[in-house]
Amino acid sequence: MKFIASICLLLLSFNSMAQKTYQKNYFDDGTLASEGWLLNSKKTDYWKFYHANGTIQREGHFALGKETKYWTYYRHDGTKESEGHYEHGKKHKWWLFYDSNGKINHKCQLKNNQKNGYCLMYKNEKLVAAVKFSEGKKIKTWTDYRSFKKENSLKDLQ
Repeated sequence: MKFIASICLLLLSFNSMAQKTYQKNYFDDGTLASEGWLLNSKKTDYWKFYHANGTIQREGHFALGKETKYWTYYRHDGTKESEGHYEHGKKHKWWLFYDSNGKINHKCQLKNNQKNGYCLMYKNEKLVAAVKFSEGKKIKTWTDYRSFKKENSLKDLQ
């Protein structure tokens, strides 16, 4: 019986140490700077960060204090700047980048915060060029869709 009581006490103490809390942080002027969940003093789950003018700067998820899953970034005026995936705190997979009018001006495959794969460039929502990268280094550029399609498998764009 003492053994069971000791285990229950131990489990209760672990449970109290692993409490999730909601935290809000503020700029010096009292404006909200960020808000989200903490677990054992590390950011976890969904967070929002704000510009000093009150508009959202970025929003997304954390795991063990590192960015994970899908994130969206915004400019001071509230327009979308970029969005994409994180894995273990590093940009990964496809990222979309927007011009000041909210139109995609390029999208790139990233791995470990570097361009790694294709970057597709747009003007007025039309594909105008493609560039292939390997670990951040440019390998080749195409300026027309026909030559790009001829030399590459469209499966690589997934």
